[in-house]
Amino acid sequence: MTTAASRTDRRTAWRILIVDDHPMMRKGLANLIETEPDLAVCGEAASARAGLAAIRKSGPHLVIVDLALENSDGMDLLKEMKLHHPGIPALVISMHDEELYAERVLRAGARGFVAKHEMGETVLTAIRQLLAGERYMSVRTRARFAEQFLDGRPARGESSLGALSNRELQVLRLIGAGRGSRDIAQALNLSVKTVESHREHIKRKLKLGSGPALVRLATEFVRSAQ
Repeated sequence: MTTAASRTDRRTAWRILIVDDHPMMRKGLANLIETEPDLAVCGEAASARAGLAAIRKSGPHLVIVDLALENSDGMDLLKEMKLHHPGIPALVISMHDEELYAERVLRAGARGFVAKHEMGETVLTAIRQLLAGERYMSVRTRARFAEQFLDGRPARGESSLGALSNRELQVLRLIGAGRGSRDIAQALNLSVKTVESHREHIKRKLKLGSGPALVRLATEFVRSAQ
């Protein structure tokens, strides 16, 4: 039975918006968050555009963002939030490699990064740290950042993918999702010529000799994050 006191608690709870293109992931996160009496899900979205609209409509205290969104990319949403909603912290939850993306999402405006295989208490811990005005990174990432800072080296992914720019990683992910250059151009609001240029840069940086080799690597990249 819901009491008047519990209803008051829900009205004053921290509002969390979930932006993820997987319905089951949104449901899982919502169920996890709603178990906490002081946290409440105020909305869900599957794309960056819908996420921005939901932010304006619901005024969340925190936004959970996936990097792979419907017809868009989580990095673009982070940049838009940093520009238009700088007071709202963003927590990225992703299947993508933490070493490859942690620094990138923080530079784009996120306040924390959690790998999807660390769902559960780790997510709740990260949410509470961000709501308290802090950042959240795993112990592993903090140690790596500290070591690289002391060595005077930038924090970058250990793999060759770390040489790619954020935009090149976006293009690589979309290639791996089976999207052609024209479709990618539309999704990222770029010209087809620019997308083709990114494809060539990716091949050169990753030492790939052909288009099919690029598609194979991109497909493996996407599958590894599922």
